[in-house]
Amino acid sequence: MIKNTLPKTTLHTSDFYYELPSELIAQTPIEPRDHSRLMVLGDGKIEHKHFYDIIDYLKEGDTLVINDSKVIPARIYGEKVREGDDFVSAPSKIEMLLLKQRENERWEVLLRPAKKIKLGGRVRFGDILTATVESVVEDGNRIVSFDYDRDKYSNIFEVLNLIGSMPLPPYITKKLEDKDRYQTVYARENGSAAAPTAGLHFTKELLEKIKAKGVAIVPVMLHVGLGTFRPVKENNITDHIMHTEYIEVTKKSADIINERKRAGGRTVAVGTTSCRTLESSADDDGIIHPVCDDTGIFIFPGYKFKAVDALITNFHLPESTLLMLVSAFYGKDEMMDAYKCAVDEKYRFFSFGDAMFIQHNKQANSR
Repeated sequence: MIKNTLPKTTLHTSDFYYELPSELIAQTPIEPRDHSRLMVLGDGKIEHKHFYDIIDYLKEGDTLVINDSKVIPARIYGEKVREGDDFVSAPSKIEMLLLKQRENERWEVLLRPAKKIKLGGRVRFGDILTATVESVVEDGNRIVSFDYDRDKYSNIFEVLNLIGSMPLPPYITKKLEDKDRYQTVYARENGSAAAPTAGLHFTKELLEKIKAKGVAIVPVMLHVGLGTFRPVKENNITDHIMHTEYIEVTKKSADIINERKRAGGRTVAVGTTSCRTLESSADDDGIIHPVCDDTGIFIFPGYKFKAVDALITNFHLPESTLLMLVSAFYGKDEMMDAYKCAVDEKYRFFSFGDAMFIQHNKQANSR
């Protein structure tokens, strides 16, 4: 497992709080995807654009690094199986959120209400799927094994596509009419419990224009789980422990990133997930290495970035690890000022909200 050595800091969780009117929390995605607004941060300036203008800030020779993990319909609803009566359901309704695939098709899941299901207990999801609770892990999450007709379904993902729903964050209260809008256009590998939302702004047409400009588009993968979104409850941010998430960087992707970086191109991460993947796989000289591992990297002000030169990201929740990451990238005071500006200018926030293009402020690391 990859973890970073935490920098020294006197910052507290409350230092990353800001007031956000509820009407600025985006409930639905903008159409077309690339017509969301774009705040550009660099050289101490703030510019207000639209996302399709991102091409003007990318240069020939740059590498755009995307996270091609695919969101699975990870939220399923079932009933507790009464002990001693095979497949006879008691009235206890159970919600299950699949978080992370373990070995031998076992999964780490979040159960609600968890107290109703003891070790060895089972949950039935219609006539298709049954889950058996095997153990309890950190924060009360459960490890479960699934039983389904393997002659009929080749894997659990086929089953989830039939019975599951997209795991939208709790601050989105409107029903998502098109589940593909919580999926990037380049999503490939099943495994995320939430979308890498910075990538939601790209259309296939915009990506083709970016390629034509001489920008390489290179995939890495981080399966998004609780590690990205878990709230920081500790007063001292260094006491916060990140959940681990699975990452992959292929040799092909690493070679392209390194070669273009040596030639003078910038590495532009699409989203905090791509950023964390790159920083987890980079050595102290900024060289990216192939990796298939879990990462628990925690980035906050004081962290010295090794690989990422620019970052495309959405606006994040107050006091979140993601806000801490972008504050490390651009400077805490500068970032909080930018967020105040975003509120004043009525940008749309969070998963279906607007975006930022941030050029790395190297001075932020020297404070």
